[in-house]
Amino acid sequence: MTYDANGRLLVTPVDKEGPERARRLRRLDLGQRPEPAFDMFADRLAEVTRAPYAMVNFIDENRQFFAGLHTPDGDHRGGELSAAAAESVSDSSVSRYMARDHGYCPHVVVRRKALVLEDVCDYPRFAGNPVVDEIGIRSYLGAPLIDDRTGLALGTVCVVDTEPRPWGRSGLAIIKAMASELMDVVRRRGDLIV
Repeated sequence: MTYDANGRLLVTPVDKEGPERARRLRRLDLGQRPEPAFDMFADRLAEVTRAPYAMVNFIDENRQFFAGLHTPDGDHRGGELSAAAAESVSDSSVSRYMARDHGYCPHVVVRRKALVLEDVCDYPRFAGNPVVDEIGIRSYLGAPLIDDRTGLALGTVCVVDTEPRPWGRSGLAIIKAMASELMDVVRRRGDLIV
């Protein structure tokens, strides 16, 4: 097991499919740039779940990329998420990239199942994640984007909040349905590739 300097458990899942996923994402032309359709999807996801932040996240072997992003002010930059927990940060225009060892989406991709964390601090495995202290994340709800053609988990759709949230079974049902809906869009994109 790995612990940080404060003795908190840090567990980043081993991702054996990362290189293969990265090749598939490049082939589908996903995860390299923001896409207005994915931003609109994230906006709708945030509205349906009443979450302040929502993402369409594609993960390669080294990083995460938010191809779709909803933030409370609607600018699709994500800067105020960092500012919410670190008001001393001078540059609030954080990019759409996140390290692979930050956040909970890498766990969803590796385990290939939705993840509901109503209060991340209730789970030692997740409470030590850098997004808790650096960004202020307290709750997470995410589901994998499974490519039915290859069987790979390409990324996630997820929502987060800086307050604990009782997502419950209804939240789980919503996030899984939204992941399925987005995969229909990705599937159509894949059908265009010879």
